[in-house]
Amino acid sequence: MHLDAKLVGTPVAELDTPVLCLELDVFQRNVAHMIHVCRQQKISWRPHAKCHKSTWIGQQLVAAGAIGLTCAKLSEAEVFAAAGISDLLIANLIVGSQKLRRLAKLTEVARPIVCVDHVRHIELLEQAMAMAGRTVRILIEVEIGMKRVGAEPQRVPELARRIADSPHLEFAGLMAYEGHLLTIHDLATKETAIRRSIGIAVECRDRLQEEGIVCGILSCAGTGSFPITSRIDGITELQAGGAIFMDAFYRQHCQIDALEFALTVLATVVGRPAKDRAIMDAGRKTLNSEICLPWIAESSHDGTLRVLSLSAEHGTVHVGRNAELQIGDRLTLIPGYADLTVCLHNQIVAVRNGIVEGVLPLETRGHLT
Repeated sequence: MHLDAKLVGTPVAELDTPVLCLELDVFQRNVAHMIHVCRQQKISWRPHAKCHKSTWIGQQLVAAGAIGLTCAKLSEAEVFAAAGISDLLIANLIVGSQKLRRLAKLTEVARPIVCVDHVRHIELLEQAMAMAGRTVRILIEVEIGMKRVGAEPQRVPELARRIADSPHLEFAGLMAYEGHLLTIHDLATKETAIRRSIGIAVECRDRLQEEGIVCGILSCAGTGSFPITSRIDGITELQAGGAIFMDAFYRQHCQIDALEFALTVLATVVGRPAKDRAIMDAGRKTLNSEICLPWIAESSHDGTLRVLSLSAEHGTVHVGRNAELQIGDRLTLIPGYADLTVCLHNQIVAVRNGIVEGVLPLETRGHLT
């Protein structure tokens, strides 16, 4: 955390807007909740770093008990490795000669794990590691209904044997993501669907172990599904990372209610063009609205203030009959989807009890390769 002399000690009410803020006490409670869930179920937590993009946050998560981090891209893993975090799952397919050389270099300073779902991935990784004289851990991603990447279950044993036979590749286990099931409204139906879907990966794991292939990792779960997935026998770790922040999407559409809103955006009312409409200084360049519109914290109990739409630089707010809102008033917004909001910013201002404690640079923002 940077102790920015210009900001440390500043009351939140005096910050210029729009500004992305992290309430540290709430963040720490969310982290403690996730650690508790994992310990209760005797599994590990490898939170996804694509949501926060901060080496300080990554270090805090590992210090709290996470076994490492999950990264979306190789370039993210390189930054976190340089910050001293070595156990890094790159939940992606690594393709291209430049990336393969970088991956080999990364194995010199960290213990990355990468994913495959095709024999060609295995061949390319094997060639790159042999050329560099290195080894790398591999997970096979299993298709369990997401219809994105992932090997069909019947192909998993063949791929696992191919990896296990390579002197430069270490078969570490399986990965699966139940992301297509996060927003099922009826919770009983959601649980049944998730158990059935994750069960495909568990069956793959069991089949491999029957063949004598050790499958040490079965990595699953997003924030929108972790209360269910964490209780499924056979999984070894959760990737749920957005849990540290929470947002409107996870609460409204995924029905996650055990976590608090730690991440907020402060905005200022800059216009009152009509009795039922206000304009704020936070638009799409500040908040993502594609997945879920942001909420206004001040009216979360009664809905008298509601974000109607976002344009590039402005947000339009519905003002209910009983709401009083003046030009210059502040609004506290809960991001609709934190992952796609954080990546719009260069930093997060860390606050506690209404006072700025420091600034978190987002070192992996823009790291897309």
